Amino acid sequence: MPKILIVDDDKSIRKTLRDILEFEKYEIEEAADGLECIVKIKQSSYDVIIMDVKMPKMDGMEAIEKIQALSPDTPVVMISGHGNIDTAVESVKKGAFDFIQKPPDLNRLLITLRNALDKSCLITEKKVLQKKVTNLKVQEIIGNSQGISNIKETIEKVAPTDARVLITGQNGTGKELVARWIHQMSRRNDHSIIEVNCAAIPSELIESELFGHEKGSFTSAIKQRLGKFEQAHGGTLFLDEIGDMSLSAQAKVLRALQENKITRVGGEKDISVDVRVIAATNKDLRAEIAKGNFREDLYHRLAVIIVHVPSLNDRADDIPDLVEHFIGLICDEYNTARKKIEPAALKLLQKVNWTGNIRELRNVVERLIILSGKSITAKDVENYVQNAGTASSAMERLFNQFDDYGSLMNYIKEEYEKYKGVLV
Repeated sequence: MPKILIVDDDKSIRKTLRDILEFEKYEIEEAADGLECIVKIKQSSYDVIIMDVKMPKMDGMEAIEKIQALSPDTPVVMISGHGNIDTAVESVKKGAFDFIQKPPDLNRLLITLRNALDKSCLITEKKVLQKKVTNLKVQEIIGNSQGISNIKETIEKVAPTDARVLITGQNGTGKELVARWIHQMSRRNDHSIIEVNCAAIPSELIESELFGHEKGSFTSAIKQRLGKFEQAHGGTLFLDEIGDMSLSAQAKVLRALQENKITRVGGEKDISVDVRVIAATNKDLRAEIAKGNFREDLYHRLAVIIVHVPSLNDRADDIPDLVEHFIGLICDEYNTARKKIEPAALKLLQKVNWTGNIRELRNVVERLIILSGKSITAKDVENYVQNAGTASSAMERLFNQFDDYGSLMNYIKEEYEKYKGVLV
């Protein structure tokens, strides 16, 4: 039986609506004003809220903002005997599902409630499906080395809490997988984990991406947009490569973590958010703090729990398990018979210098599956190591010439300009 909360300071209105809706087989509760409404929402959940605009203590316009923070998926139908177009528009802008004039037309009210309940059902179904999809997507953390065992143990202890986690480690080690498992084993797993790659977003757009923007706040802002913090409300926000975030964005993230509030770009209103933040980086943030590239106060906010993901070279004992896992995965993707790998081939793979970590190993296994015969032999691995070693050492020498990625890219552009005539 759908549960509806009626919020109105007029007792006769509440009684009339209760009689009508209970006849229609709805379960009804009442509140005399917005303040009592907020108290009830904290104690129970409702399928729809019917709320008057004008009330003492806390009116509907103020209450709906708090409802959005506490229960953003609950439809709110606003009613008013003094309403006009401006009031209706403002109600909808603040998040109301619909606006109805008093005294409400019975048919209009029942249709609106039915539509609101349909929306609630769709949201519930979507969350169930998202949870199922998330469960399917989260891969197992493969390996039993000491480092991986420590990570699994830490996840079990940390996940049920709301403690912020900073995940460190080289590129390709599986930091994202650790973040997904923390979310999956948390009490927030019925909501989404929203991921942001801070290194992939231009510095001038990162604030809009994280906090959203209001319509007209800049040239291309043709409509209002919710940021990642709002999208992650009730769930988890994963800030990958946070060491590449601009200092101005860092300051706003710090405020969001301190106050659990954000402000959209071009907006003035504070918006409450309930988000667990997990961050990851391949950089030494202590060194970045010393260089003035990262805020120390933000570091301490993020690094409540630090999880270091070891490189593949430091967990070579896990390579046989990882290779067998990737063989099964890739052969299933290609719809081919599962290939066997010789023990000697596995031993050779354990001796490779894995600069690209797990990501590189998966690529290598895929290459070996494609190029090998009925089984993967030591000779196949030797051929790969011989061919890849020369290229790898050349690339290492090239990268070692430069202090940062920007310098390397400038060098590549200069070389291209120098030889593009010859290349054409």
